[in-house]
Amino acid sequence: MLFEVEKYPKAGSKIDGVGLTVQGGGPVPNVMIGLKRLGYRSALITAMADDMVGHLGVKELKAEGVDVRHIVYKRGTSDTDVGIIERGSGRRTMVLNRVIHVSPRDVVVSRYPIPRVIHLDGRDLDACAKLARWGHRAGAVICFDVGSVRNDVSPIFGLIDHLVVADSYALSFMGARTARKAIEKLQNYCPGTVVVTEGLKGSVGCESGQFVRVPAFKVHSVDGTGAGDAFHTGYIYGLLNGFDLAERLEFGAAIAALKCTQMGARTGLPTLSQAQHFLQNRPRRYA
Repeated sequence: MLFEVEKYPKAGSKIDGVGLTVQGGGPVPNVMIGLKRLGYRSALITAMADDMVGHLGVKELKAEGVDVRHIVYKRGTSDTDVGIIERGSGRRTMVLNRVIHVSPRDVVVSRYPIPRVIHLDGRDLDACAKLARWGHRAGAVICFDVGSVRNDVSPIFGLIDHLVVADSYALSFMGARTARKAIEKLQNYCPGTVVVTEGLKGSVGCESGQFVRVPAFKVHSVDGTGAGDAFHTGYIYGLLNGFDLAERLEFGAAIAALKCTQMGARTGLPTLSQAQHFLQNRPRRYA
């Protein structure tokens, strides 16, 4: 649930909203929807509350074409996120309420088709580790998203092929001043490709010892909610299509930019033709 306001509220104040967007969310579900819009089959492994909100969330995923057969329903109240977005600047604050968790027992790998890529977010670390180990044995590429410092997810880094993290996490967790220094430290944990996203500054990545920086695209941004998930969508699309690191970062930046032109984490996720049209028109970049 995202409330749009004209001006960011002060503590203790009351203001009127100027817009409201209600839709499902979550880092991995957003990416699964994004990849489906880009033309790939995707499936979600998670747990949802067996309540009205949980079933509505699954209905939304199903309507987008995401395979929902492996979602486990649990007793309890659905996770709820509430955000406040300032119109014009796009500044936002999110409040996350997690109630439902995925346990390793919920991950029944014998039932799953063999994927090309597994995308994880580390919220339920033991379940993620089980999926990552199975994926490696099955020959899948393992991608991992860390957006902020809420729990120590470093124990799983050794299982990850592509670690893509926000600078808010990388700089804080690694005690580094720059994205490049953070990447150098993260590589002590993760043997694969490491990427740090930096919002309007773009992204920096290192693969096989080679560093690459790609600036972000300039668009009229109305909401940054889910921009990181959109970046992961484009990055994984690039993996599936054999893009090199610079091309993956650029395509991720394009998907993120398009997402930011609309409210909500999912509304602005583009189709492949929309993404290609955006790039063909030589969009402006931040320096």
